[in-house]
Amino acid sequence: MNHRNVHMLIIDPQIDFCHTGGALSVPGADGDIDRLARLIRRLKHKLSDVHVTLDAHHAMDIAHPGWFVDSGGRHPAPFTRITAADLADGVWTTTRPGAYPRTLEYLRALESGGRYPHTVWPRHCLIGSEGHCVMPDLADALSEWTDRFAWVDYVTKGSNPWTEHFSAVQAEVPDPRDASTHINARFVESLERADVVLLAGEAGSHCLASTVRDIADQFSAAHYIEKLVLLTDATSPVPGFEDLQAAFIADLTARGMKTATTDTVIQYL
Repeated sequence: MNHRNVHMLIIDPQIDFCHTGGALSVPGADGDIDRLARLIRRLKHKLSDVHVTLDAHHAMDIAHPGWFVDSGGRHPAPFTRITAADLADGVWTTTRPGAYPRTLEYLRALESGGRYPHTVWPRHCLIGSEGHCVMPDLADALSEWTDRFAWVDYVTKGSNPWTEHFSAVQAEVPDPRDASTHINARFVESLERADVVLLAGEAGSHCLASTVRDIADQFSAAHYIEKLVLLTDATSPVPGFEDLQAAFIADLTARGMKTATTDTVIQYL
């Protein structure tokens, strides 16, 4: 079957995630991006729309080390997990005392959602930094695609420092004072109009998994999930979180998502 409306959704293909020297480098991501760039060049005239999400953080962020201190005034090391109980018991507190009540409220809300533990990450994808940029070869491939007189739909997330924003659809704990952390209906509706949505990017355990889960949950009809095709050789998990990627793939394929590689995906187009 020939589909005339093929979309590609690329999650966070940024230097800090995908370059081997990036601040939060995902092992294997550089190869993922290389394969993805080649695919875009091969499919140039078959792709109707391309959506690219971009993590965009401030240096002072609830998921960066500078937000917390222990009793000795030391910041947590990257990949430290902090619970609401840790804050309540004084294992950790906020560097700025005035941030404590809202941070405790956030951690409790995050835990009630049950999706991810609160993890302190290395400072990454800082707005305006080199690490925030799309990997160069992929950026070139996207630029070549736009020569058909098209525009890449860039979707930014993560600039609210009070909440994690893994998913491009909504923050982990939406901030009632910030509409950008709530459901991005325009984004979801644009994907509903596609016949096929190719999925790729980083990381398969976190931002890709969260985004695709939320897209599936927000689709106006359950069978739209069958439009989704995950490119399994164009995504990788954060080390130590491989089980989250495996669970995501198992859950979504059970709901109708398809999988392919960058070499075999042509069967769906």
